[in-house]
Amino acid sequence: MQQPASLIQFFNDKVQQYNQPAFIAADPVCIPHAFTQQQDIEIAGFFAAIFAWGNRTTIIAKSKELMQLMDHAPHQFVMQHQPTDLKRLLHFKHRTFQADDLLHCMQFFQQHYAQHPSLETAFSQWLQPGDETIEKALIGFRQYFFAQEHLKRTEKHISTPAAGSACKRLNMFLRWMVRKDKAGVDFGIWQHISPAQLICPLDVHVARVARRFNLLQRTPTDWQAALELTSYLRRLDSKDPVKYDFALFGLGVIEKF
Repeated sequence: MQQPASLIQFFNDKVQQYNQPAFIAADPVCIPHAFTQQQDIEIAGFFAAIFAWGNRTTIIAKSKELMQLMDHAPHQFVMQHQPTDLKRLLHFKHRTFQADDLLHCMQFFQQHYAQHPSLETAFSQWLQPGDETIEKALIGFRQYFFAQEHLKRTEKHISTPAAGSACKRLNMFLRWMVRKDKAGVDFGIWQHISPAQLICPLDVHVARVARRFNLLQRTPTDWQAALELTSYLRRLDSKDPVKYDFALFGLGVIEKF
């Protein structure tokens, strides 16, 4: 169903309203914006995204607490920490994310960055030429992330399309790293994943707004729903469909639409 031009303009206006520097301070994206080195941005962004469920104020506070525990130099801490340095992490907790989960993340980052200059390859290496979406990247990343010995409970913090999850937090992280514009919110520092391949971060708020505008028909808020919504958004902008996350999120979370 074709939307009227007035509604498309409404969404574009909402993107412009929220996709600007004023959006940053109250959003978890403020955490990676505290850094300038790419690896620091990647690590800080990853944790801020993984923590992103529940109250945004709490998410930001816990992310800042972790960055402080890592001496506000996450990449250096990951690569150069001593076993005694990890003791300061043992009491960290955010909801169900606990110290054991954090220690696995530290191990993963250390092993990955010892071989790769960027976290991008942890996702992009699983893509094939012609892949229309990042589905294979998300599935491959989770397998890669848990390739080493780990606690079973830690797996719940890294979602995968293979289990039907909408993967909202990882899709949000990828939006931050991949989208390229001059608005100042998303970083656009990754080069081997295209903004056109991104999937819209889908949670209950975005899904509610999408259904009200008839952009989404599927009832479960799952991976297939994320694909359905993104497919619709590609009709509005085939090269950058996920920019409309700003509109849907702003309407759902900030305006309580």
